[in-house]
Amino acid sequence: MQPFSRRGAVAQLGARLDGIEEVVGSNPIGSTKEFCMFFVYILQSESSGRYYVGQTKNVSERLAYHNANYSRALKNRGPWKLIYSEGFPSRGEAMRREIQIKRQKNRQFIEQLVSASR
Repeated sequence: MQPFSRRGAVAQLGARLDGIEEVVGSNPIGSTKEFCMFFVYILQSESSGRYYVGQTKNVSERLAYHNANYSRALKNRGPWKLIYSEGFPSRGEAMRREIQIKRQKNRQFIEQLVSASR
C-alpha cells in the first residue's frame, strides 16, 4: 500500500476528470454565461445518516469528490448520496442559500426541505 500523498490524490482526481470538459462554440440562444448554474446540494451519509450542505457548479463532480474521500471535512464519513439540490444563476445566490440552510442548524428543517422537493 502506498502512503497517502495530497499531490497524488489531486493528480488522481484530475486524471478522473480529464474526459470532462466544457463545450465551447456558438449558441443560437445567446451567451452560455446566461445559463451558467450554481447549485446548493445536500448529501446524506449512508453510514451515519448525517447531512452535509454545500454549493458547487457541478453536483455530480462534487459528489464523486466527496465519495473519493478527497474532502477533509467528509473523509471516511461516507459513502454519500445526493438527496437535494437547488439551482441558482450566480454563485453569490447559491452561497446565500447555503448559509441560510446551515444557519438553521436543524435536522428537521433539512428533512422538511427534502420531503417538500419530492
